[in-house]
Amino acid sequence: MSKETKEGLYQGIIEKDAKGNYFCGPYLLDYKFTEANFQLGDKISIKTLINNPSDITVEQYPKKSMKFSKAADK
Repeated sequence: MSKETKEGLYQGIIEKDAKGNYFCGPYLLDYKFTEANFQLGDKISIKTLINNPSDITVEQYPKKSMKFSKAADK
């Protein structure tokens, strides 16, 4: 279930799974971008989604976001 918003395709909280992958809801987040710009628990707004190119994580996270930003609190 995606939560569509005016700010982006999906809004949620950054989490980290047992394997060290960052994710938000059902979407994998770009590791390097997340490490450099965000913290666990940050509320983000996902702007774009692509098919996950990684054979390792594609079953758990079919879609990946490389473009997202902190969500505005209302």
